[in-house]
Amino acid sequence: MKEATGELNMTVITVIAIAAIGGFLMFFLPQIIDTIKSNWDASQNCPAGYTKQSNGTCKKY
Repeated sequence: MKEATGELNMTVITVIAIAAIGGFLMFFLPQIIDTIKSNWDASQNCPAGYTKQSNGTCKKY
């Protein structure tokens, strides 16, 4: 009986841990995705003094 109680306790702890991770992701994932998108978009722009060519490369003008 002790062994079954121990397994039940570990199951409850696992379910709570998964729920906590899921809650964390639901709360922070949209912010993380927006940050990644904005950084990606910023990296696609050319630095000052350069223009974007039709093939996607940057050329100094």
